[in-house]
Amino acid sequence: MLAVEKVAIQFGGRTLFQDLSVTVRAKDRLSLAGPNGAGKSTLLKIIAGLETPDAGRLVKAKQVTVGYLPQEGVKHVGCSLFTEAEKAFGDVLLLQKQMAEVERELEALDPTAEADAEAYADTLEVFGDLQLRLEHHDISRMKPRIETVLGGLGFAPETLDRPTETFSGGWQMRIALAKLLLREPSVLLLDEPTNHLDIETVQWLEQWLRGYGGAIILISHDRSLLDNLTNRTLAFENGQAQQYAGNYSFYLSERLARREQLERSYKNQQRQIEKTEQLIDRFRAKATKAKMVQSRIKQLDKMERIEMETDESGIGFRFPQPERSGQSVLKLMDIGKTYGDNEVLRDLDFEFERGDRIAILGVNGAGKSTFSRIVAGTEAATSGTRKLGHKVEVGYFSQNHADELDPKRTVLETIEQGVSKTAASMNLRTLLGAFLFRGDDVFKSVGVLSGGERSRLALARMLLQPANFLILDEPTNHLDMQSQEVLQRALDDYTGTYAIVSHNRSFLDPLVTKVLEFIPGRPMRVFHGNVGDYLEKKAAELAAASPSAQPAAGTGGETSGANRREQRKRDAQRRQKRSETLKPLTARLEQTETSIAALETEKAGLTAKMVDPEFFKKQPEEAQSAGERLHALESEIQSAYSAWSSVSEEIEAAEAKFAAE
Repeated sequence: MLAVEKVAIQFGGRTLFQDLSVTVRAKDRLSLAGPNGAGKSTLLKIIAGLETPDAGRLVKAKQVTVGYLPQEGVKHVGCSLFTEAEKAFGDVLLLQKQMAEVERELEALDPTAEADAEAYADTLEVFGDLQLRLEHHDISRMKPRIETVLGGLGFAPETLDRPTETFSGGWQMRIALAKLLLREPSVLLLDEPTNHLDIETVQWLEQWLRGYGGAIILISHDRSLLDNLTNRTLAFENGQAQQYAGNYSFYLSERLARREQLERSYKNQQRQIEKTEQLIDRFRAKATKAKMVQSRIKQLDKMERIEMETDESGIGFRFPQPERSGQSVLKLMDIGKTYGDNEVLRDLDFEFERGDRIAILGVNGAGKSTFSRIVAGTEAATSGTRKLGHKVEVGYFSQNHADELDPKRTVLETIEQGVSKTAASMNLRTLLGAFLFRGDDVFKSVGVLSGGERSRLALARMLLQPANFLILDEPTNHLDMQSQEVLQRALDDYTGTYAIVSHNRSFLDPLVTKVLEFIPGRPMRVFHGNVGDYLEKKAAELAAASPSAQPAAGTGGETSGANRREQRKRDAQRRQKRSETLKPLTARLEQTETSIAALETEKAGLTAKMVDPEFFKKQPEEAQSAGERLHALESEIQSAYSAWSSVSEEIEAAEAKFAAE
């Protein structure tokens, strides 16, 4: 479908990557992993055609379409939200035109001819993909599909006629994402798609992408999303890109195993080098051993040295441990907050206690950030009382803190400014390294930093203050996985109290023990447990609220309990039926994939022989047999791929049926 071949690119003399090759097939789920600045976003832009590599090329079929969602910077103006979403269907006519072109190509190919067999199979696959996509774009389904996608991404029905220019930056990105999902390109490129989404919308997006018909290449710092969605990982490390046949957790495990193997090889090589150098030093002065010494010197010169890159997984820092506060950290009583006619908070009562580790969740616009600012004391409530506890020092981080940094100071000067005596002994360069400011980056002036870099610097600076009550509003938005882990470990060791606004499930789950839920127009609710526990309770509430789960009018608790037992029994029967249906299909799929791999291996071996002219001269009979076998293999491989496609469709149909039930 699409291939990147030996691509290389440099920025300012620094090589991001070189000789990078990767193939993307239909329905691939590929994640790009690695630290910020390693080249992940650059690769997406190259695939999207927005940047040209210094070397190499991008190869894709003419009918393959690519859709790209950048991290930020999208703006829609001039029409309503619904009209803007309708523009996603402008490619229906293009699909029809492409179908006609592919039909003509198929008519021009002879599937029984050896020269055309492979091209025919590839073209037939493209034809099938186009046919499915065209059937999917049923004009009669446009309006409900638009409403479904916009609703799933958090747009209320009453906003469909609202002008697009009235939406904020985060909602502009949701509009762009909605149009991409509706357009359904062959290859979907998503660069941090969850940055502007709340946790409920992230869950909806994950479910939608699981059923997406095209290929997906994804950059995300949401580990849960990567683990649940992707099945391949392309990791950017030290100027190279390595492929891993699994999700992000598999990549971490396999990467560790590869590093351990590399360390063993490195140690063995170092021992070999040491022994060789000792031998050379011992016999260098002996004329009788001169030939042997020169041989060993040449051996060392020719040896391909194994290089071990520095493992930065141990980088970290500890918060300046704060003074112990009173048991009651902060008490809110009858808090209300309005902006003109817009009532955001009403009659809110809550008390933070020493040691609380709280996640603040809810849809965008529900009042999470407003609540955080009131808690932090940076914004006054319209009504009610805020009572700070004994010896409580508040530390507050929000995205706009980045705008308050002095643009004339360097990164290092900014972090040194106002550092407490407790934190003065810390290695500030190590802390900055943990937040992706490494080497000469610490001498850059704040004025030349990107928005994400300023946010990371503001966060690092705030964390050095000796506060015993932290309020963090989306602290992980601009952090890569390693920096998130650094912050996560520091928060785990922190002895104070904190509340975090975030949609990053994998970041929050090991840390928090309580969840505050904000829903527009409803009172704030408190859930005990982490985010996983909260989501399970919410799912149970939704299940209980569904019509099938409601007891009949006039029935008592005993009947309700019987209904729940009956529901669990039906659920178990459905799971059993699903397993009985999918297990043999999955086994057939795995068997077919094994057969394809064996046939492709045999084909590669025969092809390698037949490109050698000596093979035909010295072994003519075997060469003739090899040619006949190669011809037969083409047919067998084509049949195997057809069988694979058929089984895959059966599995998809079965999955869709069970999902509908």
